[in-house]
Amino acid sequence: MYGNYDTGTAGGSDGPQDQDAQQRFDQLITADQRIEPRDWMPDAYRKTLIRQIAQHAHSEIIGMQPEGNWITRAPSLRRKAILIAKVQDEAGHGLYLYCAAETLGIDREELLDLLHAGKQKYSSIFNYPTLNWADVGAIGWLVDGAAIMNQVPLCRCSYGPYARAMVRICKEESFHQRQGFEILHTLSHGTPDQKAMAQDAVNRYWWPSLMMFGPPDEESSHSAQSTAWGIKRFSNDELRQRFVDMTVAQAEVLGLTVPDEDLRWNAERGHYDFGAIDWDEFARVIRGDGPCNAERLHRRRQAHDDGAWVREAAQAFAEKHATQQEARAS
Repeated sequence: MYGNYDTGTAGGSDGPQDQDAQQRFDQLITADQRIEPRDWMPDAYRKTLIRQIAQHAHSEIIGMQPEGNWITRAPSLRRKAILIAKVQDEAGHGLYLYCAAETLGIDREELLDLLHAGKQKYSSIFNYPTLNWADVGAIGWLVDGAAIMNQVPLCRCSYGPYARAMVRICKEESFHQRQGFEILHTLSHGTPDQKAMAQDAVNRYWWPSLMMFGPPDEESSHSAQSTAWGIKRFSNDELRQRFVDMTVAQAEVLGLTVPDEDLRWNAERGHYDFGAIDWDEFARVIRGDGPCNAERLHRRRQAHDDGAWVREAAQAFAEKHATQQEARAS
């Protein structure tokens, strides 16, 4: 699984050399410096990164589906061009992230096999359908907005390749969020039917967007250790609260209503209080019982199979080029 990389040990205490390596790792983490691919790292740190980066990469690739479905049906040539650019960005993000995962010693083909077998996850939000054009706006505003809130702190992640990949990804996600906001703003200031369509999309995507930050802190099995390692910078609940505070103000500009009867400004806390999230629904979607789980994975497997000839051709070309280079060198 790990190629030629030295994976270390989870405890790092097999001998003096391992103890020195563990101490060096701990010093880098404490000093808020970067761990690089050739540095020693505990197995648990490596496995945590592989899990997180893979889930992130899978989410970008699966996330192309709900919006790609609307490219040919976008209401204008301008909208089509913008949406094509956004979906193309998402493909690029997936490639950056698979490359970052490969620096940890795992092959992307193995990661894709795990995704296709249902053994690795992607963000639950992409298992919801895009029923109309306003959903593309809601995804841009809410889903990409939540992604930005999650991902900007990752630019300071302790693992160098992941942190550096996130810098460009976050810049492009900012464009995606503004694109979604602009779609909803146009609809909400259009005809009554257009505004109703925008509000319906927000109603359906609001709660799943809040779930994107993960389970409550007390139920999150990875957060504490990831924070100690400098992979995470803020807790799930802290990021969720920031997102609510940010988007409520934006909803007022849009002229749309956040679908939460319990939403109240709490002057004492300096934050919005909001209603209870249906974590049973979250668990069902994660287990594979969401509205589009089966469809999303089926299409991903199909696309992978349809692209086999491209991968084979690229491999044949690479081998031919290597042979020619060797012949010239001799």
